[in-house]
Amino acid sequence: MPYIPHTADDIAGMLRAIGAGSIEELFDEIPAHLKTGALEAVPAALSELEVARLMNQRAAADAGALNFIGAGAYEHYIPAPVWAIATRGEFYSAYTPYQAEASQGTLQLIYEYQSMMAELTAMDVSNASLYDGASALAESCLMAVRANRNVDSLRILVPRTVNPTYLHVVRSIAGNQGLCFDTVDYDRRRGVITLDALAAAAPGATALVIQQPNFFGNLEDVGALTDWAHARGMLVIAVVNPTSLALLEAPGRWGTAGADIVCGEGQPLGCPLSGGGPYFGFMTTRQAHVRQMPGRIVGRTVDASGRPGFTLTLQAREQHIRRGKATSNICTNQGLLVTAASVYLSLMGAAGLERVADACLQANHALTQALCDLPGVRLAFDAPRFHESALLLDRPVAPVLARLAQRGVFGGWDLSAQYPELGHALLVCATETKSAEDLARCAAELRGALETAR
Repeated sequence: MPYIPHTADDIAGMLRAIGAGSIEELFDEIPAHLKTGALEAVPAALSELEVARLMNQRAAADAGALNFIGAGAYEHYIPAPVWAIATRGEFYSAYTPYQAEASQGTLQLIYEYQSMMAELTAMDVSNASLYDGASALAESCLMAVRANRNVDSLRILVPRTVNPTYLHVVRSIAGNQGLCFDTVDYDRRRGVITLDALAAAAPGATALVIQQPNFFGNLEDVGALTDWAHARGMLVIAVVNPTSLALLEAPGRWGTAGADIVCGEGQPLGCPLSGGGPYFGFMTTRQAHVRQMPGRIVGRTVDASGRPGFTLTLQAREQHIRRGKATSNICTNQGLLVTAASVYLSLMGAAGLERVADACLQANHALTQALCDLPGVRLAFDAPRFHESALLLDRPVAPVLARLAQRGVFGGWDLSAQYPELGHALLVCATETKSAEDLARCAAELRGALETAR
């Protein structure tokens, strides 16, 4: 909250009233070994004036930069009506349906959103939303363990082509609940998973995670991978970019039987890029697994007079049922972002979303061609791509990106830390927001940066 009115005397009075000696005493049920102690890396507190100045400086640093970073957060054009509607008081102040019967407008919006996401992914049912794409994957892994009763295992196969930030979050959330994540290597020439690499993994896993497009922007052979996993009793968890589904096969139709759980980041659907978010995760699944899916599900029905209405038909979270029976206690309803996504999808329609996806595909192809024409730059992988490409430079990436940033260009994502085996690797992205002039400027600035960076 922006302003906390309680003085030290107010706090002391409240503590006396409840019989507590200190605020720390209110949390004495937390074991001492779980407490972090001093936060050495956290800087000293700033005043309100200093915080405002710092944030203005950070915002100014981003203003006007030409952005070619993707890596899970994508810059798309957002039509003006999206946030004009999403920030109306009717939605802005009532986006969480705790009193369901009194929130018919909000419930209808969520119902429409869930219907569109189920259609986009070719699955049976969608929940309201989750915190972000990474936590949606963590929840999907936990859900897969609950849903796959044919395999008594807590192991999940996760290829290294999955977003490494997602894997880090998944291990933090689900790993601390007993799940084990076995990583599977990728083909160095094509930058995708191979069946040989999967075959080398230890048998008996509960699920296989497949990201499409993968973190490098490459397209996996999702049909073969899905059938391979199903033949071995695994469920398939698809991590998808919703924009790409306007062109690529929906996960519900992968292989013979389709994916079992689909999740991803909804930010491309009408949500602006912003430092730290907010974003929202989505999740869809088969009807057979619906009771294992966390979150809320809104249904359409009729009342006693036959009038249509909307209600929460499934509420599998701890705020609605006993904690021990809840499927999740962190499943957030990112209702405001879902509102924006619903408006965005309604405005774009299937044809509009396909035009956006095609423009992204063409822009990235043109960018990749222009950059690979420069001395010292080449494509890292020989595989079909969507709107991202992994490039190899003939020198360290970090100094090059620093030079580009000085020239007002965010040139991409340095892959060296997560994928040191690739050498000097750079991930670049171009969406429909980039004009031919933008692509030419990126190539020209990279040429200059390569000439000066060593």
